[in-house]
Amino acid sequence: MTLLWIAFAVLLLPALWLLFAPLRRARAVHDAQRDHEANDLTAEQNVAIFQRRLASLEAALARGDVDQARFEESRLELERGLLEDTASIKRAPLKSSASGRLAVPLVMVLVVVASVVWYQREGAEGDLTLLALQQEVQNHPEGSIEMLIERLEEQAVRQPGNPNVWSTLFPLYRDIGQGREAIHALERLIEIEGRHPSLVGQLAQIEFFVADRQLTSRVQALVDETLEMDSSQPTVLGVLGIEAFDRSAYEMAIDYWRRAIAGMSDPSSGEALREGILIAQERLGMTPDDEPVMGDVQGAGIRVRVSLDESLEGRLGEQATVFVVARDLEGELPPLAVTRFGVGELPVEVVLDERNAMSPEASLAQVREVRLMVRVSASGDATPQAGDLFGDREGVPVGATDEEPVEVVIDRVFE
Repeated sequence: MTLLWIAFAVLLLPALWLLFAPLRRARAVHDAQRDHEANDLTAEQNVAIFQRRLASLEAALARGDVDQARFEESRLELERGLLEDTASIKRAPLKSSASGRLAVPLVMVLVVVASVVWYQREGAEGDLTLLALQQEVQNHPEGSIEMLIERLEEQAVRQPGNPNVWSTLFPLYRDIGQGREAIHALERLIEIEGRHPSLVGQLAQIEFFVADRQLTSRVQALVDETLEMDSSQPTVLGVLGIEAFDRSAYEMAIDYWRRAIAGMSDPSSGEALREGILIAQERLGMTPDDEPVMGDVQGAGIRVRVSLDESLEGRLGEQATVFVVARDLEGELPPLAVTRFGVGELPVEVVLDERNAMSPEASLAQVREVRLMVRVSASGDATPQAGDLFGDREGVPVGATDEEPVEVVIDRVFE
């Protein structure tokens, strides 16, 4: 932190120098202006010009070129012009070169104070303190999670409005089994950041585990709130899958977990859920290759064959993720069905039906035709990014899944 303030001072020095520099030149500028005014002959030149013009006018009167009335009028104009020219060069007395010197150091102090106050309000001093604290604990011979939590709790008292304090404390409390403290930290984070779906979903998850994996009224309210904001929020769907698994509703658990995996931005994040799906399939007497059936009814769907244009092969690497999404033609509903797989599986046939719905309020059963959109993401993020590959197909009918597959070719780059 000392280095930060030293750097801050170094950055202020040029600004202070620019404020101080005019003082060093004030004496020289004053003397130059005084000499200029002392040697200024503008007034004498204006009088000489007036006299020449008046003499010329008098000569014209003597020759009879102008009458007396015209002479008086012209002379009046000359006198008025002389007065105007003389008035315009009238100068105020020069002030001393030392006048106003106190204003400069005052402004310099104000600049420093304003800069420090602005940085304390808008800067990241608190975050730098957190970083230094974490590095200190990490390099300490007896450093531990408990020591880190203790230091962070001290910062929570000093920086109660810093969201990074609470977002760092929450997972630490959770990982060492201090559920109530984790809930408190997450609630404080929500108060600061707002009720975002991801935060409320995490609160529902920790409340669920603290309640011994029970879907209490409190947990249910948080789940409902999250799904209302984001029907595909993976944390909440994972919680619902665990609750369904615990009461032996394995088909429902598989459905929730699959939907949770489809909404995760990091493909590796769903590994535990995939293992849960395998266990649920075993308890249903299925092989890993079997498709889970919800109520023995799949409903109407679409069989899709997805392929990659030869010109784009190898562009994003074998770790990229392919998303296949079915949407209503008007774009008014959430995604009706979503599935994902690795780009290395292309070309591949997939079936979209009721099991791939993201929400009970939006499924393929509600429409007759859809727009199919296929996107390849290098990051695995569900949000489109520049450089992603994509292809689409409009007006695809929803019907029996045993018909010929609909061809969708990934042939464009998302800009």
